[in-house]
Amino acid sequence: MRKLVLATAILAGGPAFATGLEIDIAGEGANGTITVDLFEDVAPLHVERITTLASSGAYDDVVFHRVIDGFMAQTGDVEFGGMGGDMRMAGRGGSDLPDLPAEFSDLAFERGVIGMARAQSPDSANSQFFIMFEPGPFLNGQYTVVGEVTDGMDVVDAIKRGEGQNGAVIGQPDRMSGVRVTE
Repeated sequence: MRKLVLATAILAGGPAFATGLEIDIAGEGANGTITVDLFEDVAPLHVERITTLASSGAYDDVVFHRVIDGFMAQTGDVEFGGMGGDMRMAGRGGSDLPDLPAEFSDLAFERGVIGMARAQSPDSANSQFFIMFEPGPFLNGQYTVVGEVTDGMDVVDAIKRGEGQNGAVIGQPDRMSGVRVTE
């Protein structure tokens, strides 16, 4: 069903550029809404991807599969990260759309900044993104910055943490119960 909705949004030209997102987060750790300002002037291709996926409902009920205390919370695996799926696969997938070319900028990875997750290749971002708990200067110029949390960092701070060096969330992870594009 998600693939059909996503294909319809793309054929219709996708959503108009928006200025942000409202993300409802639910689970054992976090419950509430965060507001995100998207930087379409800094990373237009990545912002378009996120708003396309959000508008189609692809991010609804996708889990935070990798959460490292003092670093970041990662989500957005629309292929394997949905509730009821095999959580051992969460974090390995993306969308049906092609990977994106890097849109690196001079913006710093500070607390509340949202960046696009990727594999080893700089041009491999697809649907996954992460929210910074603390500054991560080692990411500067290496990952695409797409936005920042403008309200609700207390909700982000409450996201259930993962275990071990990789931050894999054990048991029932917190999830994005709904993601809405705002103008």
